[in-house]
Amino acid sequence: MNAVEVHNLNKRFGTFLALEDVSFAVQPGEAFALLGPNGSGKTTTLKSIAGLAPPTSGQVLVEGIDVWKCPREAKRRFSYLPQRVAFPENLTSREVLEFYCRLRRVPTGRAEGALSRAGLNRAECSAKSVGTFSGGMSQRLGIAVALLAEANILILDEPTASLDPAGAAGFLDTIEKLKRGGTTVLFSSHVLFDVETLADRVALLLDGRLVAIESVEGLRRVLRRGAPTRTMLRRADDLAVRVARRAGATEARIDGRILTFTSDAEDRISILRSMEEAGCGVESFSTEEGSLQEVYLRYIHEKSADHRVDHARGVPDRSAAAD
Repeated sequence: MNAVEVHNLNKRFGTFLALEDVSFAVQPGEAFALLGPNGSGKTTTLKSIAGLAPPTSGQVLVEGIDVWKCPREAKRRFSYLPQRVAFPENLTSREVLEFYCRLRRVPTGRAEGALSRAGLNRAECSAKSVGTFSGGMSQRLGIAVALLAEANILILDEPTASLDPAGAAGFLDTIEKLKRGGTTVLFSSHVLFDVETLADRVALLLDGRLVAIESVEGLRRVLRRGAPTRTMLRRADDLAVRVARRAGATEARIDGRILTFTSDAEDRISILRSMEEAGCGVESFSTEEGSLQEVYLRYIHEKSADHRVDHARGVPDRSAAAD
């Protein structure tokens, strides 16, 4: 049984279609990221899963339980951290945590561990009211509240958005330990470092539509298909361009003695061999591997409906279109 299942989720706000036919499944113990720019539908998706924003149509299951038909039973199985947290400003963080312990019917002794895992100084938290907290401290308190229940599933909306680099690193380390212990983590982010560090798989949302769903390594493979290879040739002319294209290059261009071509990774050696056999004289070559940032930007700029996800194959074939 999947930890979370989303089936054909649609959400309208008046005439605005915020989510269009979004479907995916999160496996038990998996860290699954919703990645996308602001306004892509990440928060609306998570709120629908958490039972806070009723979908216009579609179904959400948490450990097989329909969130909208059996909300109380479903909500016992996960802990949710919203993108923006707000607490009574006159309370201390310890008082906030003790309140949530009573609300969730968990031992108040868990407050100490939650504070520590969220990276909050316990002595300072006992003395200061929440109203004096910085944005980062408030976010850490929200994380501590989310960790109180020790739920099987964590649903986190932009959890590191207000954290400084040290706080973000500590939080990611905490979540990684929980994941290793079997906790399922479903989170949204537009911070690629967080996704690369934590996620097993990534669903990429654009304009409320699911554009791709793939492993982080799978997204890198998409990038490598279009990674340029720079080749220093003794003879760099139109012949080299023609030979490279006949041998499988999708693009090829000459700049002085440098031929730059793009191709599938498995075709690079045969292309270089073909140019050598044609008398072009390969003196050196290098391939410029990119980052996940470039994959992200490639998808951002390719919003055609032809690029919607095919659930049977994962990432759409973009070899011809080399965010």
